[in-house]
Amino acid sequence: MRRHAKEINYCQEFHSNYEQKFADDVEKGLSSQSKYLACKYIYDEVGSDLFKKIMNLPEYYLTRCEIEILEKEKEDLANVFKDKSFNLIELGAGDGKKTKILLNHFLSKKLNFCYTPIDISESAVQELMDNLNKNVEGLNASGLVTEYFYGLNYLSVMDHKKKVVLFLGSNIGNMNPCEAKSFLIRLWNSLNHDDFILIGFDIKKDIKKLIRAYNDNQDITAEFNKNLLYRINKELGGEFDADKFEYFSTYDPQDGAIKSYLISKERQRVYIHAIQKQFHFDAYEAIHTESSYKYDIKDIINLAEKNGFKIEKNYFDKKKYFTNSLWRVVKK
Repeated sequence: MRRHAKEINYCQEFHSNYEQKFADDVEKGLSSQSKYLACKYIYDEVGSDLFKKIMNLPEYYLTRCEIEILEKEKEDLANVFKDKSFNLIELGAGDGKKTKILLNHFLSKKLNFCYTPIDISESAVQELMDNLNKNVEGLNASGLVTEYFYGLNYLSVMDHKKKVVLFLGSNIGNMNPCEAKSFLIRLWNSLNHDDFILIGFDIKKDIKKLIRAYNDNQDITAEFNKNLLYRINKELGGEFDADKFEYFSTYDPQDGAIKSYLISKERQRVYIHAIQKQFHFDAYEAIHTESSYKYDIKDIINLAEKNGFKIEKNYFDKKKYFTNSLWRVVKK
């Protein structure tokens, strides 16, 4: 079988503004009364490697559940998409471990599609494309290095083939309800009637199990969150001493979210050269680094229907810890 070329493209608008946007977002977050840093900035090469380790942790059930779902339902999904050629677009592709289940199956069924993984991490996209070149025969693929919203603009100017968007993992969970709504509106506007998205949701469950998934015994999740500080030091000339911050994560039952923080162990000041500003931290003051919102079925139905989508099917693992929900775009 002939091997198709696989390449990487870069969103120039995104890259020209990225360093300044990083600095602006850090200044805004650390100047807020309740300090925060955007979790998307965790994902440089180091952060992406740490997240791969997290996915293999015994406490982190999410990846195993989703792999189970995709293995079990790949034939059903192939039948949904088989009738027309389509563009398969993945937002937040990561290492593609789960996606390759679908890619290999779709190719074995001779489905006519092109694959475009989109990720903020250049190293993640490069590694994925190298892996696909070596291990997936006959795949027409082109990676794009950018963040979601630039990726959505890219979707809107693609050709007029049917689009199937993969938003796997629990990426939607990193957005608060307002952000999720805004994201889905933009996604809806980038797609056409009867396009599809397959979107992953971590289901609300026993709180102790949720907390364990974000507090592993090896402290890899802690190091993952501290990568925000390392990136600020490396790229913005920050003077953070990561050892002076402690990782803390817990479940907020009212918001239905795991919330993660870096807690200052002492009173301290940190200067960031690119921003030309010093930031004060009280002892035990928190920087919010990440939220992971959990959903029940009613939440998922409301989220789909209020933003222009129709749920075609919810696919579950055997324990119903996780769902991949297949939505169809509805436009009049």
